[in-house]
Amino acid sequence: MGKRLYKSNQNKMLDGVCGGIAEYFGMDPTVVRLLWVLFCALGGSGIIAYIIAAVIIPRDPNPV
Repeated sequence: MGKRLYKSNQNKMLDGVCGGIAEYFGMDPTVVRLLWVLFCALGGSGIIAYIIAAVIIPRDPNPV
């Protein structure tokens, strides 16, 4: 089975969306959070995208 996108259980601030995206792409969660803040500042649609992602992306079933 291939890689799956999950919300992070370890790297979470609000709901673990940015941490999960960072784990999926092998990045630092801080970089993803900074990109998200920049995305929000440029148009405000980042907040809506985060809420949608928080609802759609499942929680990691294998907490470490």
